[in-house]
Amino acid sequence: MKPSKFVLSALIASGLFAALGAAPARADGPDLIFRKSTDFKLLTPNDKLATYVLDDPDIDGVACYYTVHEKGGVAGMFGVAEQTSDVSLSCRQYGPVKFKEKFGQGDEVFSERRSALWKRLHIVRGCDAKHNALVYMAYSDRLIEGSPENSTSGVPIQPWGAGDVAQCGEFLKK
Repeated sequence: MKPSKFVLSALIASGLFAALGAAPARADGPDLIFRKSTDFKLLTPNDKLATYVLDDPDIDGVACYYTVHEKGGVAGMFGVAEQTSDVSLSCRQYGPVKFKEKFGQGDEVFSERRSALWKRLHIVRGCDAKHNALVYMAYSDRLIEGSPENSTSGVPIQPWGAGDVAQCGEFLKK
């Protein structure tokens, strides 16, 4: 018995996109907190909103929570759907802030694919030295045409316990 053209196409597409890294698995990447369906599809996965948490890899004591849309349907089922650029972001201090190394304004904290080839979600970090606050921005870009959709979150560095308050301006690359 021969498999149908649809089954063969789906197998080829899923293998191709897995090889291209459409859904990269990273040990140090974000952790899924929860997903909520936004619609109902009878035979394929629903569209969902997914909320993740990501620890800043270069700064202890800061975590960012972000929510993204995950498309369902046939394309979502096979991992080939181009995801929307909408993202919300909220970052918080959860312990004493400790800088591991110097960083530049706009350095990337995290990046992941939002389509098979062209679109990426980025979370970048900066420092507002005047107010001693870390500033995070989430945005997506595309090779041909970017998106103005973005979200920003500030984390004022607060004392935590009896230690000194870290000054983000002292860790900026000159």
